[in-house]
Amino acid sequence: MTEDWPFPEPARCPWCGIDPVYVAYHDTEWGVPERDSRALWEKLVLDGFQAGLSWITILRKRAAFRAAFGGFDPRTVARWGEPEVQVLLGNAGIVRHRGKIEATIQSARAWERIEDRQGFADFIWQHADGRPVQNSFRTPAEVPTQTGVSRSLSRALKAEGIRFSGPTIVYAFLQASGIVNDHLVTCPRHAEVAALA
Repeated sequence: MTEDWPFPEPARCPWCGIDPVYVAYHDTEWGVPERDSRALWEKLVLDGFQAGLSWITILRKRAAFRAAFGGFDPRTVARWGEPEVQVLLGNAGIVRHRGKIEATIQSARAWERIEDRQGFADFIWQHADGRPVQNSFRTPAEVPTQTGVSRSLSRALKAEGIRFSGPTIVYAFLQASGIVNDHLVTCPRHAEVAALA
C-alpha cells in the first residue's frame, strides 16, 4: 500500500509560520509552564523589548540579549547604572532603546525586592491561582490580546515599579511562560503542554 508524499505538516498554531527559528520556539518553548523566577524575569524583559516590534525580531536577537544582560541575572543587572546603559546603547546586537534598557535595570531591582519578599515566580503565578489556564481556542481570531488575569498582573507589576508591562505585553508573557495555554486545540502542542500542567 502506498501513501501520499509529502505527509501533511502538523497543524501548528499559524503564527509561527515556517521560519525554522519560530517553529522551533513554538514546538519546544512557547506555552511550557515556567516556574523559575530568573527565567520568568527574562521572558518578561524580552516581551517588554518586543513592544512596537515583532517577536521574531527579539527571538533572533535573544542570544545577544542574554550576553549583553549578564545571562539575565537580575541580581547582576540590578547593580547597573549609566555606564552600563551607555555600553548597551552601543550594542548593535540588541534593541537599543534607552527607555527599555533603563526599565530593565529598574525591573531587576523590583525583581530582587519581590524575590526576597515572596519569590518572583510565586508573585507571578498567584494571578492564575498557581496553575496554568487551559484555553480551548480553535482559531487565532478567538485568542484575546488581554484578559482579566493580564490586567491584574499588569497592575501588580506596575505597582512594583516594572515598566513596559501593560496588559497586552503581560498577556504575551503569560502565553510564552505557559501560565496560559493558548495553543489552538488543533495544534499538537495544545495537548502536550496541557499534560505538563
